[in-house]
Amino acid sequence: MPELAPYGRAAARLRVERGAPGVADSSIGGPLLWPADEPWPHCREPAVDGHGDLPAMVPLAQIHARDVPGPWWPDGMDVLQLLWCPFEHWDPPAGQADLCPVVELRWRRAAAHAGAPLAGPPEPSECWEPEYLPEPCVFTAEYLVDFPYREELPPELRPALRQLILGLDPEGKDGITRVSGWKLGGWPTWHLNHPHTPVCEPCGRPTTLLFTIASDDVPGIQVGRWGELRLFTCPADHTHPFTADLH
Repeated sequence: MPELAPYGRAAARLRVERGAPGVADSSIGGPLLWPADEPWPHCREPAVDGHGDLPAMVPLAQIHARDVPGPWWPDGMDVLQLLWCPFEHWDPPAGQADLCPVVELRWRRAAAHAGAPLAGPPEPSECWEPEYLPEPCVFTAEYLVDFPYREELPPELRPALRQLILGLDPEGKDGITRVSGWKLGGWPTWHLNHPHTPVCEPCGRPTTLLFTIASDDVPGIQVGRWGELRLFTCPADHTHPFTADLH
């Protein structure tokens, strides 16, 4: 179906498995290549029910460009680091998702910090949400071209896409558009609400999907009702704030 080509986006789905990653490795829930002279981030928002006092953030993901190359890397950056608070928040700060941990995102250059990484991050003082403490995992990347949800396509393309999906799976399971799971790039899933595109607050540009955090038994993570937490970033300036969306 060549008519879909203009709507395709590069994506890398991460196949996660338990492992023992080091600070220099790409990982889910593993240690981070963190500069020894840089303060470790703590959540600035009080946890639900008053538990914890500005708890230390927990490593969620570290991805090296050498392991998952693609269009999602800003110029000069080759490490993406994600951390989150081990508590969910009912009234999160702007840009964060309701009923989810507060997320911290850092871009880095690995060569600038390889010589003096932090020996070990602080442990969270309390944890009432074990589903937000991921088990250390490694992953392999599966590259694909992802496509948007049918409602985001021109109406004249939708019937043909539906027939294509049925031709690949008689039960109509859609393995072509908005592929789910741990994912860099691509299109977001929309199962519960209408498709929408967050806007970058500083510049007003439509954001694009950077990373999808999936509920997954392997690292022991659950977000929402076994959903996905998506991070959208500005395509023009990686220093602009990201937007988190729970689905």
